[in-house]
Amino acid sequence: MTELHEVQITEEKPLLLPPSQPVPGKKHSVETPYGLVAFTVHGTPKPKRPAILTYHDVGLNHQSCFEPLFRFEDMQEIVKNFVVVHVDAPGMEEGAPLFPLGYQYPSLDQLADMIPCILQYLKFTSIIGIGVGAGAYILARYSLSHPDTVEGLVLINIDPNAKGWMDWAAHKLSGLTSSIPEMILAHLFSQEELSGCTELVQQYREALVGAPNLSNIQLYWSSYNTRRDLNFERGGDVTLKCPVMLVVGDQAPHEDAVVECNSKLDPTQTSFLKPGKLTEAFKYFVQGMGYIPYILDRKLSMGGLLLHDAPVALPHRLAVQRSLRGREPVPLPHPVPEQRVGEPPAAAAAGPGERSPHHGGLLLSRGGGGDGDASRL
Repeated sequence: MTELHEVQITEEKPLLLPPSQPVPGKKHSVETPYGLVAFTVHGTPKPKRPAILTYHDVGLNHQSCFEPLFRFEDMQEIVKNFVVVHVDAPGMEEGAPLFPLGYQYPSLDQLADMIPCILQYLKFTSIIGIGVGAGAYILARYSLSHPDTVEGLVLINIDPNAKGWMDWAAHKLSGLTSSIPEMILAHLFSQEELSGCTELVQQYREALVGAPNLSNIQLYWSSYNTRRDLNFERGGDVTLKCPVMLVVGDQAPHEDAVVECNSKLDPTQTSFLKPGKLTEAFKYFVQGMGYIPYILDRKLSMGGLLLHDAPVALPHRLAVQRSLRGREPVPLPHPVPEQRVGEPPAAAAAGPGERSPHHGGLLLSRGGGGDGDASRL
């Protein structure tokens, strides 16, 4: 009888990655008229479907801004139906070399003009954009100049306005008394959070102060502060033609700017989301474009799964507010109860006066705690 020998088999490419380990994406870079831009692609293109394209805020890159959100379980229902492209602003990608002294960093308009080069390289014809802060402005600017390639936008904490003289003077004065990391922190967090010096604030402060590409970050920050006004006009020619979901964190630094932006966009195309469950809102947003016919809700009822039809479910299940009264959003019935990232359920159930504000963009990068939902605002 032939003797059996034990054979060790090493799996070079595991079929399943542990939950804590992100699925690796394929990194690319492409030359544009305004310099090299890096981006990471997850998944494969789906026939007759747009790509989801993200753009991060100042002081972050695509990993720190979006990775926890896209690793969240509920987002897997969505991303499996789309290819995802994470764009890093020039010099913001991990391991980016420092720009030489005197380098002319692209304006936000020029950063928006880099996106067609990415789509041409990937042979993609349309996108659904998700942007935070400066990234939201860039995607809105791109949509104004290339409306036929944008099927939807999720704009988080967008400020569509150029800095006025008072803002410019305050920024210059702040530059004399505060470091670049502190000014960026004031852009990312509310004053209450900064005053409380929370653990999250301290983590971001240490990351910015110790960032090897801090001089690059400063250039992106300067471009953001010299942005032009998007000049949105409700009923006018300068407006976003696609469905738009505006999102703002509770007491975020740009709350007033987002509310004003909401008042200038087409109310039949625009939804306004204040603190609520972002992943669920995004599901219905995408479903409204006809790409996901039905969505299974994981809220269990007597041990069963509920199947919802979006046209019926949207007004009754989401804290999405239609901009029917200009500046003031209209609250819809039965909003989804809020639960903050990092808070246990008991904290989430606290009254309005007991809730601590969080910045919407940074919530995309907050991990576990409570139910581990990094998608709640």
